Formats: sequence, C-alpha cells, structure tokens
Amino acid sequence: MTDGEQIRATIQTYFDCMYESSAAKAHAAFHENAKITGYLPNGLAQMSVTDFADFVASQPSGKDAGETAFLEVVSLDIAGKTAIARVRDDYLGNRFLDTLSFLNENDEWRIYNKLFHVEGKAGAD
Repeated sequence: MTDGEQIRATIQTYFDCMYESSAAKAHAAFHENAKITGYLPNGLAQMSVTDFADFVASQPSGKDAGETAFLEVVSLDIAGKTAIARVRDDYLGNRFLDTLSFLNENDEWRIYNKLFHVEGKAGAD
C-alpha cells in the first residue's frame, strides 16, 4: 500500500471507532501520545487517547442503530513521515470537520493529534 492508502485506512479505522463505538479501534488509529481537542457547544474539550476511547465506547453505536455513515476526506497532504488530513464526518448528531495530523512510526501511520470543529447538524450539506 502507498502512504496515502495507509493513511486513508487509518482514517477509516478512526471513523469506525466512533461509528461502531469501539475503544479498540480508537487505540488502533491513534498514537499513544495523541491529543484530541476542539470546541463543543459547551466549550473547549481536551482528551487523551484513553479518554477518547472510553468516551466513544460509552456512546450508542451508530452502526447498530442503522444510522447512515458519512465520512469525507476533504484533503490529504503528506510530507515525509508526517501528514495532515481534513476530514468531515457525522457523529452523535453533529457534522464535524476534523484536522488530523499523522506520524509514521515503524512503518505505521497513526493519528498524532486531532483538532475538531462542529459545523452543524449531521446530514447537513
């Protein structure tokens, strides 16, 4: 697989962690030192990978509920062993725009940081 294909596979695992409420997939997608940060309607949210994995595992599974999955890779820029992706996805009734930074360590691409922004309600075009 090319670097781009590997990164896109990691993005899919990241999305699946939320859509399936899977802590294991969250840990698979993120580097152990990653931070998840962004603004929710009630203010700034900051989480470690463990916090994020526990959070997604505590939420109802969109997949089990039959919700329509929405994931769009808006952009992907690779520079050596680092990369940045902008990803739009629906989660918990909201449409998010995520900025994901990636690090390639031991030939494995993992998310090192996630910055998120709520654009509006899920399903919004």
